Amino acid sequence: MTDSHVSESDQPTEKLDFKVILPVFIIVLVDLLGLTIIIPLLPIYAASFGANAFMIGALGAAYPIMQFFGAPLLGRLSDRYGRRPILLISQTGTLIGFLILGVANTLWLLFISRLIDGISGANIATAQAVITDRTTEKTRTQGLGLIGAAFGIGFIIGPIIAFATLALSGDNYRLVAYVAAAFSLTSILLTYFWLEESLPPAQRGQSEKTQIGLGAMLTALQRPEIGFLLALMFLQQFAFGGFEQLLSLFTLERLGMNASNNAVLFVFVGLILVSVQGYFIGRWSRRFGDRWLVMMGLLTMGLGLALSALTPRQPLLSYSKAALEAELLGDPALPGETPPTVENIQVNLPDDGHNGLLGIIWLLAAMIPTAIGGGVLHPSINSLITKRVPAAEVGGILGISAAFLSGANALSPLIFGTVFELFGSTAPFLTGGMILLVLWGTAVRAIRPKQL
Repeated sequence: MTDSHVSESDQPTEKLDFKVILPVFIIVLVDLLGLTIIIPLLPIYAASFGANAFMIGALGAAYPIMQFFGAPLLGRLSDRYGRRPILLISQTGTLIGFLILGVANTLWLLFISRLIDGISGANIATAQAVITDRTTEKTRTQGLGLIGAAFGIGFIIGPIIAFATLALSGDNYRLVAYVAAAFSLTSILLTYFWLEESLPPAQRGQSEKTQIGLGAMLTALQRPEIGFLLALMFLQQFAFGGFEQLLSLFTLERLGMNASNNAVLFVFVGLILVSVQGYFIGRWSRRFGDRWLVMMGLLTMGLGLALSALTPRQPLLSYSKAALEAELLGDPALPGETPPTVENIQVNLPDDGHNGLLGIIWLLAAMIPTAIGGGVLHPSINSLITKRVPAAEVGGILGISAAFLSGANALSPLIFGTVFELFGSTAPFLTGGMILLVLWGTAVRAIRPKQL
């Protein structure tokens, strides 16, 4: 599966200049800390407001639904007006979303906070455009992989911060949102004072392909070579997106894991992502090529999801059903609110007894191939896409790629949340694993080595 144009003599000829990439890497990392602080908390926070699996899935879909519309537009605008101002706009929307999350006292305010964050959610797509501006074709996969590595580091540091905040505040979920907002504000300041514009004025607005929205996405699908890659980006994320959005709910119901426990789980995932995207992906892409990375990613992620779905229903050794119910109901009611009761909790928590280690050990083992696959797929697919468009279209095409990703993230939790509600916690993750394995078989035939 090695790319046909890669030779041993090509491998050492050019390396990524980390000094050039460092500012955007740090800024993305700080920005992602806010997101990774919230991710382990959000499904459990929603459950404390009485949300069932479908509503939690809908909450997970709120952000990508809005990003689906916002990312392509902001990507095109970054091609026209530069990367830096668009990045600042998107970061400001994220800050506002976190502040609303902090003051939320009803489920609908949780939805509002995610909708606002999503409509301005071009952070990653614009950062990818900056990376593309400052890399060559030979170093681009590694450069884009560093964005994923920033996400992985965020998954290590963010959940630790969330864990510490919850521990020091007596499980005050609102305070976690304010901490996330503080990191978002820091990313705005770093972008304003440190990041230099990567797209010179002479290169802006050169592309004649100014179409945006659904029409641009349909047109992109019809373009030779990149159409299948965009479809693959959508389909693999659709299969995986339900797992991302529902993992905390899955562990809450299957293993009795609270927000702090899930924070530790996300640290474990983050360590794997950092190893893959910060080190291994560069070596793998130079040695084997992007086609190999795509195939390997689909196969390992598919196997990992299928194994995760079969995690034994065994609560942690420290689990207490009464203590977990008290935690979910323990966020103080604001003046005029009716205090929640156990009946508000729509999640089927495990009963006491039969506590042990088998469930968590099984899940941790399954998360290894899942995280490896997740670590290589996005940067390798995006790298291939950017190599097939003119430089003036990079921001726009990455925005379209982000829109496909967001569309998948919007549909996936809605559909798999419903599957979770109707058929139980095993069904959505097992289905996602099967979809990825089918995609692997399709991609082996559809992506030929000579194309890459």
